[in-house]
Amino acid sequence: MLMRLPLLALGLLGALAHVPLSAGKVPAQGPPTAQSPAAAVPEEKTRPVSIPRFEEPPVIDGRLDEAVWKRAAVFKDFYQISPGDNTPPSLPTEALIGYDAKYLYFGFHCFDEPGKVRATIPKRDNIFADDTIRVFLDTFNDKRRAYVLAFNPLGVQQDCVRTEGVGPDCSVDIVMESKGTLTPDGYVVEVAVPFKSLRYEAGKGKLWGLQIFRRIHRFDEEDSWMPISRDVSGLINQAGHVTGLEGISTERTLELIPGALVSQTGARVRALSPADLETLPEPFDPGRFVNKRPHVDIGLTANFGLTPTATLSLAVNPDFAQVEADQTVVTANQRFPIFFEEKRPFFLEGVDVFGTPVTVIHTRAIIDPDVAVKLTGKQGRTSFGLLVASDNGPGNFSEEELADPELLPVISKSLDRNAVVGALRLKRDIGAESSLGLVATTYNFVERHNDVFGLDGRFKLDGQTTLDFQVLGTTSRRRFFDADLGRASYRTGNALGYSVRYEKAGRNFGYNFNGSGFSRYYLADVGFTRRTDTNREELTAYYQSTPRPGAKLVRWRFAGSALTDFDWRGRQQGWAVEQQLELNFRRQIRLVTGVVNGRERLFEEEFGAKRTPERAGAFAGEAAERSANSRTFYGLLDATPSEKYSAFLSVTASRGVFDLDFGAGPRFPRVSPAALLDPEAPLDPGPGDSLEVEAEVTYQPTEAWRTSLNYNRSRLIRHDNRRTAFDENIFALRSTYQFTRFLFARARADYSTLNANVRGQFLLGWTPNPGTAFYAGYNDDLNRNGHNPFTGQHEPGFRRNGRVFFVKLSYLIRRSF
Repeated sequence: MLMRLPLLALGLLGALAHVPLSAGKVPAQGPPTAQSPAAAVPEEKTRPVSIPRFEEPPVIDGRLDEAVWKRAAVFKDFYQISPGDNTPPSLPTEALIGYDAKYLYFGFHCFDEPGKVRATIPKRDNIFADDTIRVFLDTFNDKRRAYVLAFNPLGVQQDCVRTEGVGPDCSVDIVMESKGTLTPDGYVVEVAVPFKSLRYEAGKGKLWGLQIFRRIHRFDEEDSWMPISRDVSGLINQAGHVTGLEGISTERTLELIPGALVSQTGARVRALSPADLETLPEPFDPGRFVNKRPHVDIGLTANFGLTPTATLSLAVNPDFAQVEADQTVVTANQRFPIFFEEKRPFFLEGVDVFGTPVTVIHTRAIIDPDVAVKLTGKQGRTSFGLLVASDNGPGNFSEEELADPELLPVISKSLDRNAVVGALRLKRDIGAESSLGLVATTYNFVERHNDVFGLDGRFKLDGQTTLDFQVLGTTSRRRFFDADLGRASYRTGNALGYSVRYEKAGRNFGYNFNGSGFSRYYLADVGFTRRTDTNREELTAYYQSTPRPGAKLVRWRFAGSALTDFDWRGRQQGWAVEQQLELNFRRQIRLVTGVVNGRERLFEEEFGAKRTPERAGAFAGEAAERSANSRTFYGLLDATPSEKYSAFLSVTASRGVFDLDFGAGPRFPRVSPAALLDPEAPLDPGPGDSLEVEAEVTYQPTEAWRTSLNYNRSRLIRHDNRRTAFDENIFALRSTYQFTRFLFARARADYSTLNANVRGQFLLGWTPNPGTAFYAGYNDDLNRNGHNPFTGQHEPGFRRNGRVFFVKLSYLIRRSF
């Protein structure tokens, strides 16, 4: 099915388309041309700026002392866009741009007082706490998508792709060179960006969109080269333009990234078989710790630039280890799946192309690919992405699973079998800022087949109003549970999904409507779906004040929203009404508070069998439905009073939150009235009082050392018997020492009281550029006063569950021809 779609899709979308810088003291900043929101863009900024060609390349050393910079195009006369409204900035900024056949060069001189610049040595992409200078490059001039290249005063890089209406995605990595230095009058950053690191259209008469922003952290100030109107929705569409990029070398680029992982794993396994346990007067399996033989994994990723606008990628055994583990989260009482972001480099390349309003493509669904091929790019007004992978994850089973005589007949059909995964994305630019697109995915495994096809669009109706929509159809062949029959059967299931968002974003007042829904048998095996057989419709309106620079209260915002959930038979599943107040003070202090009133309904067929005169249902007792009114109060405080300290605190207290009666492990077994009488009783959900707390403190005593402590608490106490359904506390300690921009040591420790689990990691890393890296690490997993994983009995003291020693290395080989 997937391979027939490109011709149909292309036909459908085609039819729809019918000055030098001075050193020394800080110069006085001349008044910007625009002084008010209504001011027009100055004439010199309405014309494209011609970028000169350099005869010789500058040395990227954080100094602008080479003669070649005197030929560069100069960008100055910035505006303060936050908190000011196109008013004069606190400090002047100048940018220089030039190019040659292979590189685009930037030079930034950000004037400031000595000792006041915020600059540390963080890891790549983690420069949010520093002063920054960043560039938007709309290399297709389509006003929809732009590279975001950001740098702190020492030249540490952050690279993102910003899609209008979606926001920035900083998971991408672009190979470029940068260097920054602190100077007596502020700081200077030099950058060289290879054209082969970008996708672009260039040549005679071609325009690129350009915007330059500067962040001055201690003033909580944002400056911009072009004025930004708050009466217009979007940033990329308000960019200036550059031209003159001609004679760029168009050689094709081949990137090879061979990689290897050497690891030695130990794990706690059963010491006794189930048959041996039955012979003991008190079944208890102490387990035994087994160290496996060292294991070597080798992989290869290849990227081939077919044209400046298209890239073909191939991976063999890609991304076989994640250096950065997923964050520990609260899983107690969770009814729906939890979303985890993709972190593997191969799948992050070109990820913005595959994005849609509904998450139809989420590559973490590809668990352990043997081989993957990807084609991404843009041709004219059409963006495209094609991904095909062979995933052996669903056919992989542990040694314990293979040794289980009861489980082996169940898994034998899929043992050592691979799933075939495919995804196609096409999007066509329509008009000035609108687009239409389609998406298709396919997933095929043993007795598990799923195809998805959808159409989506984004329309810019006027300067403030946008409309986004998506309509999806799915067909699946697999085992579906039927609540009416009380059992699962292998059959075909067809379903629909949709999403719509209408937004009007004004200077002070705005509103939006969000609607989405997925019918009963909706499945997207290559994507992520939180809940099916539901519709959610939400209306939000807000009023925000005009920022007042220098005032104690810089800005405030009040918002109100109303939402309702209902299933595809029209039964209401819940509703909520929320009011929220946000206050922004000086010194980067933000306070948010709000209240939510609502009601939730639970139907037993959402959890299992539906009751009949001959059969009990999924819920205990006589009621097949549970409902409860709820009220929630919440508050949030976020502050960064200095470059050394930052703090975050969020507290949410709710009444009427359902305990779903799942239980939360040996420490918190089910406590519903039905379960207290019979631990095997059907589910007996009931409302209760919940408390959720999240707090984080970050301390950075030096520019190289950063440490943070995060705390999460989630507790629920039932109303009917005042029993605690669960009470989980999660502590997370992170500490990083950055010896240089590229060499670091990181330690982390996570502790969960619910599972009595401690997880730790120590990592030494060297990452000189994207693709080249060396990591040596140790992971440990222990329980303290926990429960035996085989029998559930309490175990005092420490018990190790597993540990891993690993060395991971990769090297970027880049050749042009």
